[in-house]
Amino acid sequence: MFDTRRLVCALPRALAGLGLFLVSGVAAADYALNFQRPVTEIAADLYDLHMLIFWVCVVIFVVVFTIMFYAVFSHRKSRGAKAASFHESTTLEVIWTVIPFVILIGMAIPSTRTLLKMEDTTGADMTVNITAYQWKWEYEYPDSGVHFFSTLATPRAQILNQEEKGEHYLLEVDNELVLPVGRKIRFSLTANDVIHAWWVPQLGVKKDAIPGFINEMWTRIDEPGVYRGQCAELCGKDHGFMPIVVRAVAPAEFDAWVAAQKGVASAEAAQADKTWSREELIARGEKVYAQCAACHGPTGQGVPNVFPAIAGSAIATGPVDGHLDRVMNGKPGTAMQAFAEQLNDIDIAAVVTFQRNAFGNSVGDSVQPSDVKARRQ
Repeated sequence: MFDTRRLVCALPRALAGLGLFLVSGVAAADYALNFQRPVTEIAADLYDLHMLIFWVCVVIFVVVFTIMFYAVFSHRKSRGAKAASFHESTTLEVIWTVIPFVILIGMAIPSTRTLLKMEDTTGADMTVNITAYQWKWEYEYPDSGVHFFSTLATPRAQILNQEEKGEHYLLEVDNELVLPVGRKIRFSLTANDVIHAWWVPQLGVKKDAIPGFINEMWTRIDEPGVYRGQCAELCGKDHGFMPIVVRAVAPAEFDAWVAAQKGVASAEAAQADKTWSREELIARGEKVYAQCAACHGPTGQGVPNVFPAIAGSAIATGPVDGHLDRVMNGKPGTAMQAFAEQLNDIDIAAVVTFQRNAFGNSVGDSVQPSDVKARRQ
């Protein structure tokens, strides 16, 4: 015969064993079932706040269900229990009003303290401007004049399941955001097209990037390392192909990186004035075209009734001025962006040359960076 008393006695031991199993499992998983390891003050505060509210919920669960199980087993009909008849108990009314109030206040105080700290961008040592595009990030360091775009670096073959996926699949970029440790960094965040969200869990930062509006947030990274995130807003097709990679380095290494970036920018500007061979432009344009492949496809076939094909298109095989205009200025009312501000003169000339000589478009001509520079002027 089933003994409910044994079940009641065994229940606490079972719950305790389950609790030990879950705690040990979380510890062994190294944050696999929890937040990523925090490396900033804000991220640590968020983790502590999360765990505080988690344990409050656990205590509430244990108390409520213990009372419920006790009531079910101790006052069941088979034992001849009869329901009590009472209502309008002032004592009960006070208890179930005061206890939730105290719990909410106890959670609201640390939550408010953390939120106020997260919004305090004053006293920053440096500023980084972030602009979101479909599907890339633009980073600008106004204090040093460094500026670049960051796009997905995962090979298209991995995305198409033609190669084995790498360790950081869809979480790797061509240009990392490099930041110094130990400095308060203010982020100024906006978007060029639709709403995005810049999110790096280990830094404890997440904020929407909204067109025509500037949001602010800040961080101070405690230890060097590489920290990965991604766009956390559904921003359209290929939303999952918009990763963020932050490399935190020592201040001296950061200063050296800034100097190197300035040297690269100067070298690029000098190369824009030289005459490039068609083969050089096509080789570089093939790499730049990776930014176009999301819409027009890796083989230039596009997506029927959604994104037009490059192969055999009137733009890519027509007058070169019209092709340049479309790439630089885009097409209003469509997903075709204006790349005049996103790509430099060399990359625009290269990708136009590539498109006019690939996918069966054997036009045979080429565009020089000087031609793009002239159009800008």
